[in-house]
Amino acid sequence: MARIWTWVTAVVAGAATLGLVLVAVLADLDTAGQAASVVGAVVALAALVVSVLALGGTAPGRRVRAGRGAVAAGGNITGSALGTNSKVTGPHTPPTPARRPHDDVHASRDAIATGGDITDSALGEGSER
Repeated sequence: MARIWTWVTAVVAGAATLGLVLVAVLADLDTAGQAASVVGAVVALAALVVSVLALGGTAPGRRVRAGRGAVAAGGNITGSALGTNSKVTGPHTPPTPARRPHDDVHASRDAIATGGDITDSALGEGSER
């Protein structure tokens, strides 16, 4: 989508530039200056609107992907047993907030990945905490 908007912006900017050059060549410089002032004001207002919309919008969500046999978590993994015959014993640890809430998380085949911390967990076959 960003690529389409880049091309649209480039085409519109090119057409505006060509139009201003034609006004400067075919009309006098006073008319070209006035046209450039109006175009500049319109572009500045459009940039202001885009900036306000960009500031008010929400950030894109994090992508969490896991390959075959993998574990991927968008946040922390706390007090978990991951793997065949794994078990957690003892008291539960309170979770802490993830430090980077916007990073993508990807675990390839048979891997473990998290967007936060892994604490008090049993990871792998037959592991115990």
